[in-house]
Order: sequence, then structure tokens, then C-alpha cells
Amino acid sequence: MGGVLDGMPAGVWIDVTAVQSALDRRRPGQNDITSPRKEMDRVQFLSGFHPEADELGQLQTLGTPIGFLIQNVDSHSADYAALKEQFRPSHADYSYQAKYGVRDHRGGGRSSARETVCRVVGGALAQQLLPQAIKIRAYVERMAGLGIPDGATYNMEDARNHPTGCPHAETAIAMENALIQRKEEGDTAGGVIACHVEGVPAGLGEPVFDKLQARLAYALMGINAAKGVEFGRGFAGAESRGSLENDVILSLGRTASNHSGGIQGGISTGMPLFMRLAFKPIASIKTPQQSVDHQGNPVIIQVDGRHDPAVLPRAMPIVEAMVALVLADFYLAQRHQTHSDV
Repeated sequence: MGGVLDGMPAGVWIDVTAVQSALDRRRPGQNDITSPRKEMDRVQFLSGFHPEADELGQLQTLGTPIGFLIQNVDSHSADYAALKEQFRPSHADYSYQAKYGVRDHRGGGRSSARETVCRVVGGALAQQLLPQAIKIRAYVERMAGLGIPDGATYNMEDARNHPTGCPHAETAIAMENALIQRKEEGDTAGGVIACHVEGVPAGLGEPVFDKLQARLAYALMGINAAKGVEFGRGFAGAESRGSLENDVILSLGRTASNHSGGIQGGISTGMPLFMRLAFKPIASIKTPQQSVDHQGNPVIIQVDGRHDPAVLPRAMPIVEAMVALVLADFYLAQRHQTHSDV
């Protein structure tokens, strides 16, 4: 896989180790609840940086497009040979065939989640462009029908200490057991990733067509298997009343609650951003299913190969990357409008 990131300002010092660390969090084959595929996902930068690194191994941007390459080293195209003339249920097989008249059956082509590896690189670069005070943390809130209990205490940083990505210890253990069972059954699970962003200054976003939540939703819903997004209290707030839902203002940039998720009128308020993203269960299951072939004839299909029982643990750095890319765009736009650092 390869990618190009345009629009990065000149003179930004990039910690390549931090970029690789983000890729490592997305990498498969790290535990029993991810795909056994062994991809090292080592990023190789091809352009956009000064040829000389500093003493810490950091590279400085030139203001030109940043090109990079990530080699696939463990692809098994033969695993998909039986699917060449068949459409897998809840995959993009038929929709791609209908649009283009041709498709790459070897893992899904452009609809494969493999392409998200490039998003993680771009997001890791964008994160280093943002002020250090902005901290983006995604974690698994719900998975396999299990969720962090209401009112439970936990540290979001602990999400990176467990293979499920859940920061609540008891729930994480239950989720892991549930995923192992789904995997043994040849089935998969969906869930919800929450993302909390601290340190976002008030004023990012635009009031009409480029509302902050609209751009974030656009970016997040472009992630494979994403099926729903909400900000703040979202759909729960729709069942409430204004007297309970309004965020009472205590001081400039500070409210008593944060039901709006840190955004009002499409512009950041200075309170933490909070959003949730729903992911459907992975569609590649070993259970036999009814489908059709290219001629519309009924077939029974069974998907073999190496697949995750749930996308969520490896999707956390992808969510963080997409949020970072959107915030970096708005940060640069605001700095240009005000001719000063935000």
C-alpha cells in the first residue's frame, strides 16, 4: 500500500517512531482476537522530508507532498479463488461489480480494510502538526453485546493495555472471552468505539457547510464497517428535554455538562470533543450462507481465510487518525484566518 499526504506545512519536525507506533496498534496478528495475518506494516517515506534527520531521528517537512509506502508481505490471494464468481453477503462485492463492471475478488480490493493503513500514517502525521495539548483517545465502549457499565470508573489510557481496547478491566475480560467464543463458532461481533478529545480550543469549525461535527462525521463514516456516528449524548439526547439537556455555562469555554460533545453551531466550544462510532460485525464469517453468483444463480457460500472476530480493537488508531486529520485541517484554517496560533 502507498499514499500521498498533501497540505502539510513546511518546517514541521516529525517523530517517525510515533508514526510507526500508530501503525503497530493497527497491525494484525498480535493476539488471539485478531487476524493471524502477519504484516509488519513498516512505513517507508519516499518524499516530502529533508534528507537529513536530526539527532533524535526526526524528519523535517518540506511543504511538498509526503509520499510513503507500506509493503504487503503476507497476502494469500489464493484464499479467495473460490469467491471469484460469487458475491459474499454484506460485502461490497456486488455493489462494486454494479458500479464498475469488474472487481478484484482477492480480499475486496479498494473496499478492503487494508487501505486504512494509509489513513493511520496520515493521521499520525496530522497529530504531530496539532498543538501538544490536543489529546485524541479512542477506546472500545461496547463489543459483542457487552458494554462498560453506566457510572463505571476507568482510565481511557488503559485501552491500550488490553487486546480488546476496552479500558474497563472487568468488561475487557468479558469481551475477550466473548470474542474467543465467536471466533470458535466461525462468527463475528460488532460494537461501539468512543473517542474523547481534550485540549481542543474554542473556535474550530465553520458555521454552515463545514460544521465541525459534519466534517468529523464525514471522515469517520468513511471507515470500513462504520454504520453510525453520534456526538455528545446523540440519540439519547433526542429523548430528553431542553431543561435537562442544555449545557449550563459556568465560565468562558467551560460548561457544567457536555451533552453537546464540545460542539455548538458547528464550532468547538472549548470543552472536550466526544463522539461514538458504531461498527457492524465483520461480514467474513465461516458459517455457510445463501448468496448468488455472477449469473444470479443461487449458491451456498462459506468464507475461509484469516479474519478478525471484530474490527474494533484494530480500528481505534484509525478513528484517532481520521479525527486528527479533520482537526488539523480546521487548525490550519483557523490559524490562517486569525494570522496567529490558535
